[in-house]
Amino acid sequence: MGVSENLKRAIAFPREQVSLSHTPLDGLAIVDPEDSATIPAKPVILPPIYPEWLGDRLFAHTHGCRFNYVVGEMARGIATTRMVVQAVKAGCVGFYGSAGLSPDVIETGLVEIKSQLTPDQTAWGANLIHSPQQPGYEARVVDLFLNQGVRRVSASAFMKLSVELVRYSTAGLSRASDGTIHRSNHVFAKVSRAEVAEPFMSPAPAKLLQELVAKGAITEEQADLASQVPVAAEITAESDSGGHTDNRPASTLFPSLVLARDRVAARTGVDANAIRIGLAGGISTPMAVAAAFQMGAAYVLTGSVNQSAVESGLSEAGRRLLAKAGPADVTMAPAADMFEQGVEVQVLKRGTLFAMRGKRLHAIYRSGASYETLPQKDRDWIDDVLGEPFDAAWARTHAYITQANPAEAKRAETDGNKRFALVARRYLFMGAQWAREGTPGREMDYQVWCGPAMGVFNEWVAGSFLEPVENRTVKQIAWNLLEGAAHITRAGQLRALGLPVAPTDFNYAPRQFADAQ
Repeated sequence: MGVSENLKRAIAFPREQVSLSHTPLDGLAIVDPEDSATIPAKPVILPPIYPEWLGDRLFAHTHGCRFNYVVGEMARGIATTRMVVQAVKAGCVGFYGSAGLSPDVIETGLVEIKSQLTPDQTAWGANLIHSPQQPGYEARVVDLFLNQGVRRVSASAFMKLSVELVRYSTAGLSRASDGTIHRSNHVFAKVSRAEVAEPFMSPAPAKLLQELVAKGAITEEQADLASQVPVAAEITAESDSGGHTDNRPASTLFPSLVLARDRVAARTGVDANAIRIGLAGGISTPMAVAAAFQMGAAYVLTGSVNQSAVESGLSEAGRRLLAKAGPADVTMAPAADMFEQGVEVQVLKRGTLFAMRGKRLHAIYRSGASYETLPQKDRDWIDDVLGEPFDAAWARTHAYITQANPAEAKRAETDGNKRFALVARRYLFMGAQWAREGTPGREMDYQVWCGPAMGVFNEWVAGSFLEPVENRTVKQIAWNLLEGAAHITRAGQLRALGLPVAPTDFNYAPRQFADAQ
């Protein structure tokens, strides 16, 4: 076997150890494993690189997973119970997309997940989303999580700590027999800014803890323990992702959060090494996974790519749209939950008019207009987009909002601009619903949360068994990303040692793994 072939084999099989010899003239060279005569008495040995070894091994130990890889929550059930179960069985952490679902539906989902997993399969959780538009919702969901024994919660869209999130985190604290603080409830805080991350990295504020003690929600001892540890030990850096996003590049966001962690540790006295930072957003190729771990990410989290998987709650029509997307086929659109504040989400642009229509609706709202004050041509356009007369849409909206937020409903009865905003919010909400259900005739209004990483994934899998959507499973996606990352890590290791690794040696093509791999 020639020098080039030895090098390629060492990269292609990262699970095998590599023997190298050193010569004064040529430096390090790979020894042919099939030619025992060339093996020096004291070769330099590079141990195997396993996908299981990428990332923080304490993360895997803490959460009971084989890989430091999270199948992230996608709201309103797109990350289905089936997706969670399959993620756990594949050796990953899986989060149920419970955000936006009613407590009754969430409870049914949690019971279903637990019925399909054994007690020692602990690597799963659910999503808690900040819900200022729905007073009392967070409290009901936290009650449900505590009653159902949900030990992992991914907290998203929080701009600051809420009392309910602190209640969940603190209620799981206890003192172990050796004096250490044990955490049974784990918060994964998904953030995209250092100023948002720092409160999660810090001990809970004394005021919130005192409030919870006064209510009897936590004990005095738990409040004392909470003053010594971070609210969240897992911080997920959410870079340019689908859905709610600040479009931050991973290469700047991750270092920013690392520096924030160190500032918090210096200021509060918490152990900086007790805070693990993972990376999400843009994780869709082996190169991205390898890069994340090389930066020091404790774990990676994937989202959009799993939305195209067979376990996804997105309709087949929506998944096929995703499978055709390129890196530039995404755009920003108004968010249904924070429409009035101007918050946007990243969505699929190709094959749908949702973003364009949503932006026009928001422009009308920002102008201060009500439906009744608009020119007839604008009212005709709105009725066409809604698929029914505005008055009928308002009647449906009013019936819902009266139950969910009576104060908003009352205001809208005398404020035409607010009434228009609530109807627009319902259209945006229904866009995601139509995409999940595959509603015929509404294809142009599908809201599919998606980042540019989806398009890069499609380019990577083109021509492979993962190109057809029917072959995309969370296990095959995860295992290919991880195995490819090990391949690329090995190539980088050998290049750093001075060996002549070619640019194309970093390529990794998807391959189908057996169930028992």
